[in-house]
Amino acid sequence: MTEHVASLRELSVPPRAIMTPGPVEVDPRVLRAMSMPILGQFDPAFTQIMNEVMEMLRETFQTKNHWSYPIDGTSRAGLEAVIASLIEPGDKMLVPIYGRFGDLFVEIGERYGAEIHTITCPWGTVFDPEDIISAIKKVRPKVVALVHGETSTGRMQPLAEVGLACRELDTLLVVDAVATFGGADVRVDEWCLDAVISGGQKCLSVPSGIAPITYNKRVEKVILSRKKVERGIATEEDRQAAAGRLPIRSNYFDLSQLQDYWSERRLNHHTEATSMEYALHEGLRLVLDEGLEKRFARHRLNEAALMAGIEAMGLELFGDPSCKMPTVTCVLVPEGVNADEVRSVLLNQFGIEIAGSFGSLQGKIWRIGTMGYGCRKDKVLAVLAGLEASLIRCGASVRRGEALQAAMDVYDKQPVG
Repeated sequence: MTEHVASLRELSVPPRAIMTPGPVEVDPRVLRAMSMPILGQFDPAFTQIMNEVMEMLRETFQTKNHWSYPIDGTSRAGLEAVIASLIEPGDKMLVPIYGRFGDLFVEIGERYGAEIHTITCPWGTVFDPEDIISAIKKVRPKVVALVHGETSTGRMQPLAEVGLACRELDTLLVVDAVATFGGADVRVDEWCLDAVISGGQKCLSVPSGIAPITYNKRVEKVILSRKKVERGIATEEDRQAAAGRLPIRSNYFDLSQLQDYWSERRLNHHTEATSMEYALHEGLRLVLDEGLEKRFARHRLNEAALMAGIEAMGLELFGDPSCKMPTVTCVLVPEGVNADEVRSVLLNQFGIEIAGSFGSLQGKIWRIGTMGYGCRKDKVLAVLAGLEASLIRCGASVRRGEALQAAMDVYDKQPVG
């Protein structure tokens, strides 16, 4: 066989149990939906699917916002679309940073000309809401950009008090709920969140490549004040309306154009990612079929079993337990143990992937995700068994046999429903 012919062999992918903070294993029912025939983006059958996605997003986001739709792209595309559409050069933007993804908000805001203001707290903790509110009163920003679930540290920031304060102070609150949406409570309307970005590849168990967002009329007002319809399809009325406006800098991430695409006007913007739309439709249907409260309880139960097993093994959990996010568990690497070596053994011997971390935590913690389709009893027990064996293989001292028993005790007290 020549080298060229060998390169044309059918794609083969090794089986994996992905227990990271994302991406996660895709639900087989989502994969089945993705295999359905392609429809044209303006076919009435497809626009009906788009409308149903919007309806399900409103229910899952717990909002009445009309504008609830996905951005074609990864979660970062959703973050950039919202920031690009709100920030004009010189606008003040406050970013409370308690992990890597607060810094990402800073990166995006800087590129669109924002005057960035930050506050920080130690990784492994979150902010007292009063500290954020004090900073808002001092800075008076146009936008506060805040991460709900910080996967780099496994912490979850309370939002309700901050949201109410932003509403009272006429500041827009933009929230990254990428790692919590569909796995933990995200109450958009009740918590006064102005714009929220999520992702498909985490708790929805959809492939990476689609980012649901929602935003209210306060955000829409800013977007419409910058609206410019693309030159090649604009009407004379569109051109006159845009005269004198500073348009949104990005074309692809222009929410004013996307609103026309997702409304009855169906004004062409880009070619919709048809199969990803099918995937999101099925992922949302599965969330709502399970029920939000039941789904959140399932994530909390599997989190509890995982934590019990980790601690019974003799390992320590990282971070302030009072603000731990239910979808990501961070574990301190024991002294003298090579974090990447353990992860390599776990992957190569058991086909299980867990994650390291970033920045100051690189090599110091492991991050284990229990999200969506992967948030199951069999997965939790498998990762505990594999992690224990991998640690022993790498010369670490653990309490042998205790982890699985502790996790099973949790399940015995509260069986998976």
